[in-house]
Amino acid sequence: MKLSIPSALLLLASSASAFVAPSSSDARVATSLNSDSSSLEDLKKFSNELNPVVNYFDPLNMVDTNIYEMGQDATIGFLRQAEIKHGRVSMAAFVGYCVQSNFHWPWAMSLDGSSFPSTDLSPEAQWDAIPSTAKWQILTVIAALEIWDEASGGNESTPHYMKGGQPGKYPSFQLFRDEVHWVLDLYDPFGLNKKMSQEKKDKRLAMEVNNGRLAMIGIFGFLAADKIEGSVPLLKSIAIPYEGNPMGPFEAGF
Repeated sequence: MKLSIPSALLLLASSASAFVAPSSSDARVATSLNSDSSSLEDLKKFSNELNPVVNYFDPLNMVDTNIYEMGQDATIGFLRQAEIKHGRVSMAAFVGYCVQSNFHWPWAMSLDGSSFPSTDLSPEAQWDAIPSTAKWQILTVIAALEIWDEASGGNESTPHYMKGGQPGKYPSFQLFRDEVHWVLDLYDPFGLNKKMSQEKKDKRLAMEVNNGRLAMIGIFGFLAADKIEGSVPLLKSIAIPYEGNPMGPFEAGF
């Protein structure tokens, strides 16, 4: 599938966001842009700020599922964290799909001199073509990042997103830098946004959530177009048929 790289990069740039930790010291989850409370009313207000046309939409009543028997506030924190995380993954996947359809690194992929999979293949087929050891390396790094997030970066004073922490706020690598090895933080590694106004931070956070929702639709549109011919009419002319399982983590027939 041949797609425009500039348009993909524009989407990535527009998805930049800022985060501000809640000041509340109680075990409540901040669900709106700046709120220290976590009521369902806050979530509904945030939903209206994100999209006044769709507004609050929860047909399955997910807010009352009582995840881990921790109550509605913790459940809302869990669901908001999941949405933001899935949105970020989808934005990366969408941009990666566009870039990978048009470009691959010119140097060798592995020590035996093998090159990266050709762009004549669909991104799904390119994934199937890389060695399993490379896939394990990628998944191991992702797992490590997930563990670091769940552990709040080793900072005991930072609450978990189900116990008062702000959903989507990835912890700093300061402890890792102090104890193991120097590494940049994932968000704003050079401190360029320290003086950004709160109003702008709130606006960019809402942009990120909306862009993430759109990216989730976009990346699944790509996968559907390649897997099921004609399922996405707008992509029919550029889709590359794929016979494997696009949801298989290691190989087409996993």
